[in-house]
Amino acid sequence: MSPGAPAETDLPLRGLVGSVLGEADPSVYEVLPNLAEDVAAVEEQLKASLPASYPFLAEAATYATDSGGKRVRPLLMAATFRALGAQDTRLVQPLAAAFQLIHTATLVHDDVIDRADLRRGKPSVPRAFGVPAAIVAGDYLFVRAFQLAARYSTEIILRCGEACAELAQGEMMQENSRYDLTLGRDRYVRIMMMKTASIVAAGVASCGMVAKASKEIVDGLEEYGRAVGVAFQIQDDLLDIYGDPDITGKPLFSDWREGLPTLLTLDAYAALEGKERSQFERLFLTRRKRTADLMRLKDLTDRTDAHAKSMHDAEMCVKRALAAIEPIEPGPYRSLLERVARGVVTRRF
Repeated sequence: MSPGAPAETDLPLRGLVGSVLGEADPSVYEVLPNLAEDVAAVEEQLKASLPASYPFLAEAATYATDSGGKRVRPLLMAATFRALGAQDTRLVQPLAAAFQLIHTATLVHDDVIDRADLRRGKPSVPRAFGVPAAIVAGDYLFVRAFQLAARYSTEIILRCGEACAELAQGEMMQENSRYDLTLGRDRYVRIMMMKTASIVAAGVASCGMVAKASKEIVDGLEEYGRAVGVAFQIQDDLLDIYGDPDITGKPLFSDWREGLPTLLTLDAYAALEGKERSQFERLFLTRRKRTADLMRLKDLTDRTDAHAKSMHDAEMCVKRALAAIEPIEPGPYRSLLERVARGVVTRRF
């Protein structure tokens, strides 16, 4: 029996951009109608790519896509292409849809690995359809993504494929780092680069290639995507501990429950001493944590400067992102890219 029809995908661009940007320059909001049309067109590409001869698979894939977030990646790709002088985004809409499908597929597989019950306030795909169907649906989304990407140059397809390979390696590295407080900051940042930032970087850089931008600009866009992706993940890690579940749609303390070390966790552990350090280690390594265990981990973390260090790292990523796109001609679309970079470290969703 079907778990129920998925809710319509929410695409309130002004609300999305407003939640990320805060009080932006009016010129940024003036371009939102164009971007709203761009993202809606990408959405149509997504919908058109999902039908399958077996209805249950199509339903699971559609459910996953409708639960796949606020479409920040298509927004960034559309803004990037327009920032490079394009009057419309028809040339990159299938590519943006492909990267969104890849992102959604990774979320489905993440929820399988993490045994997550919720995704943005809705039952996760494995919870709604079962684990076997979720795994197949994620695979199906990957296949459909590469069918969309196949219409582009070999170089772009290879870039897309390499980003997926990095993503898979990052996922494996993260899985093998569970309950490892000796992971180290550098290795964790590498995991973030591969697992989260690689797809963002490949997406915006590919837009530069379609626009026939200079190598300097394409390389800058890749750096922008990597820096924004890492900043986004750092903030995601902080929201897992300090966020509002009603806004994020996810329960708090998921990383601690699953034994996933983050920068916040690694820095807190490094800063603690004596009995507090031993208690933090014992609680983090506990496989079945009680609510009291999680609250004590938070209390110990709050006794350190770990939160401030994570925020500082995220802000440094933002500075790198802004510097990377300086060669792009100034204008409202570049301003939007700058605002998004700044906004990822203050977002609450």
